[in-house]
Amino acid sequence: MDRSIRSAAEMAEPMTAKDMSHHYSDLAKARQPSRMKMFYKFFTIPGIGNFAGGLPNAQFFPFDTLEAQSAHPDRWTPTPNRPGGDVPVGPVAPTKAPLDNGPKAASHVVVPHAADTTDLTKKIDLTTALQYGQASGYPPLFSYIRQFTRECLHPNVPYEGGPEVALTVGSTDGFSKVLELFTNVWVEGKNDIRERPGLLVEVFVYPSILNQAQPRGIQICPVEMDDEGMAPSGPGGLEDVLANWDDSKGKRPHLLYTVSMGHNPTSGVLSLERRRELYEICSKYDVIIVEDDPYWYLQFPSAEIEQARARNQPIPECRIANTLPKKSGYPFLDSLAPSFLNIDVDGRVVRLDTFSKTVAPGCRLGWVTATPEICERIIRISESGTQQPSGFVQAIIAENIMGPQPEATAAFALRSRKDQATFTGWKTEGWVRWLAGLRGEYERRMNDMCSLLEENAYQLKQSTPVREADSDWGVITKTKLYEFEWPLGGMFLWLKVHFEDHPLFGAIGSEGNAIDGTALATALMIFLTHKPHLVLVSPGIMFSATPQIAAERGWAYYRLCFAAETDEMNSACSIRFGQGVQKFWRIKKVAELEALLEEGKMLEADEIEGLIDMSGMGC
Repeated sequence: MDRSIRSAAEMAEPMTAKDMSHHYSDLAKARQPSRMKMFYKFFTIPGIGNFAGGLPNAQFFPFDTLEAQSAHPDRWTPTPNRPGGDVPVGPVAPTKAPLDNGPKAASHVVVPHAADTTDLTKKIDLTTALQYGQASGYPPLFSYIRQFTRECLHPNVPYEGGPEVALTVGSTDGFSKVLELFTNVWVEGKNDIRERPGLLVEVFVYPSILNQAQPRGIQICPVEMDDEGMAPSGPGGLEDVLANWDDSKGKRPHLLYTVSMGHNPTSGVLSLERRRELYEICSKYDVIIVEDDPYWYLQFPSAEIEQARARNQPIPECRIANTLPKKSGYPFLDSLAPSFLNIDVDGRVVRLDTFSKTVAPGCRLGWVTATPEICERIIRISESGTQQPSGFVQAIIAENIMGPQPEATAAFALRSRKDQATFTGWKTEGWVRWLAGLRGEYERRMNDMCSLLEENAYQLKQSTPVREADSDWGVITKTKLYEFEWPLGGMFLWLKVHFEDHPLFGAIGSEGNAIDGTALATALMIFLTHKPHLVLVSPGIMFSATPQIAAERGWAYYRLCFAAETDEMNSACSIRFGQGVQKFWRIKKVAELEALLEEGKMLEADEIEGLIDMSGMGC
């Protein structure tokens, strides 16, 4: 029986998580806790003189306070939690429109130099934030994230004692530590092929993951997917890959990576039912699930209905994403599809969260959520590496999200009235309201892009009559140029172009080569960077899990981001993209196409990436 499917009565009795230490790498098993970090528990003893640590004196830190004007949590307008429903009310009530950048739109956040309190979970000041700290994270922020994670984000975690958290320098850092924890480095020609580790990923995957895994000798093991995400069954599905694994090609993979909400690049969102299916297979074959979810808050309930309306299709029934028994009490959070953690009866899920999409990527701040045993090993890795995220960032995020602590308020009250501004932090209600507002803004951008792309998805051509008798008649042909599903979450639209229907597909080039899909896809990408189109898109080849997938089908896709540009540019570039594809279909000369390909050859990879930052271009 699938341990992840249990009744409400059974859910009331937590299960003991399984021991996953047999999956630890040799290096992870050999790591010991930092001896110096073990002294930290003594630092909190009132009145103790610290001659043990090599800490610089905090009075010589050159910063007296850390201050910022922080956006009001209701700056952005939410969207309904269910299609056709009302906009949320209560703690996450919307404003009528985005607020102006005036005093009423911002809060003044201050971190004092020193706060006079012995409670480290409330002590937010520069003397502690800028000092050497614990690898688990800055105590006030760690304490808050731990509680928010356990009580609000994942209240249904079924194993006894619940999950633990450990702060990271963003999700990329978190995944790097997960790889070090669960995989040994394998070198071809040096190590036995039967010991080569594998990583299960969807056929289309965030390319940074490949860049992290492949230098360690990890074999990339693609799994088929559909619009929702990873496929549990069928040819190439998870069960098929694991059940028919060939040991001569390496160890059967025990690590699976997925972006399960707003998948990058395909934008799918795994339903709770699909998660149960995938989890059951992972439990059967003893696979660790690494759930990377930077886009969890960006789930778009309007997508399916708006797509149906745009295409004159029947309106689908509204589906409830979260049917689990325990709720957070925040309607916005409770409306979202839940994490794998909420069905993790074995303790095999490692979740990566980040502030990159909810605050800013430059924060380089995130956290891992997993069993206490796994988090303890992650912390050991941090102790001899990054140690902890930036103290500046942790302090300002803690003060802003947690709200003003009494000591900070007292310090700020000593400032002149001229220097004072409205001083309030968000607190949990404000933080959730901020997340709901972000979802609303990105959802509207997504709907705008999709609506505009629909207008140019087909090319209409009228044939010219060949007989005078037919002069009053004409035949209209309708050619589908591209297709896409309206994103259910995330920041991206995954678009398939029908290059096989282009007039030059299969044509013979000047050197006797056949013009294939890869050539057309490359030519179109370059063509779109020309005036008047000036749009840069990411080719699907970049996201293909293996070269074989890139060659077979990756060339047919582009990833379009509706997050980065202004609203005006998002709309303008969506129109220009569609018009550009229409015009590209009118290229009938091979020489014209080859000129574009030659231009592409002249651009190095770093130059192509640099185009993203060019003024006036959408990405």
